[in-house]
Amino acid sequence: MARACQITGKTAMVGNNVSHSKRRTKRTFDVNLTDKRFFDEETKKWITLKVSTSGIRTISKKGLNVALKEAKEKGYIK
Repeated sequence: MARACQITGKTAMVGNNVSHSKRRTKRTFDVNLTDKRFFDEETKKWITLKVSTSGIRTISKKGLNVALKEAKEKGYIK
């Protein structure tokens, strides 16, 4: 699986390291991903998701079932 959030779809970005002399070299800005377990009240089971910190905030705001439904509609989860 790619390093992407399963709720928001965030992936790594590409940018530049800039030295003191303003020379630029390529670098990647990785996503802050964690493996987090959530308890689904409807099925009474634990679900493990690879989510970013903004994905955790989305789940806490909208609820687990709404966030999973939206992620499936957008194609982030199969």
